Amino acid sequence: MATRYLYLVRHAEALPDQSGLTERGRRQAVLLGQRLQDVPFSTVHHSPLPRAVQTARLVQEQFQTPVPLEDSEAAGDYVPYLPARDELPADSADFLLRFLEQFTAEELDSGAELARVALERFTGPVDGNDVQHQLLITHNFLVAWLVRHTLDAPKWRWLALNHCNAALTVLRFAPGRPSSVLIYNDMRHLPADLRWTGFPAEPPI
Repeated sequence: MATRYLYLVRHAEALPDQSGLTERGRRQAVLLGQRLQDVPFSTVHHSPLPRAVQTARLVQEQFQTPVPLEDSEAAGDYVPYLPARDELPADSADFLLRFLEQFTAEELDSGAELARVALERFTGPVDGNDVQHQLLITHNFLVAWLVRHTLDAPKWRWLALNHCNAALTVLRFAPGRPSSVLIYNDMRHLPADLRWTGFPAEPPI
């Protein structure tokens, strides 16, 4: 087995109808690609939704050598886990459960299965002797789910994590070592006017 470095990105800023990226989003994606242009990626995994597809293509265009794009349903936008009330902190359970009420039972069931597939596909060491660097361009919920998994945090904890558009998180899965978060929500490649998009309305700091 060999070490996997998983580079996690939430898609760049999307249009209101989610059909693609805003002009700011396109700038975010290009700058992210320039930051990552020398990383020896084996694959760029991405969600099948337009905002992630466009982000992936713009990022890939900045690379020095061609890297294959791979569309994956498991990289999509879904609720990865529905907690029971008794799993949640008493002071915030009502708030969190109200948030989850917007999703149908069918969406929650399919999300749980996709989340299982995502853990199987995107985490853990890789087969072989060669270190792999993989890029995953996805959505906020899956970024949160994978970070939670990496830290062995309670399953409900994905609900409390938010990731900015085109920010970078890097996870390491090494044989015989605990999984680790090397970088989280890093926006150093973005100028101030392109940061914090996709974040809740309250101040991020």
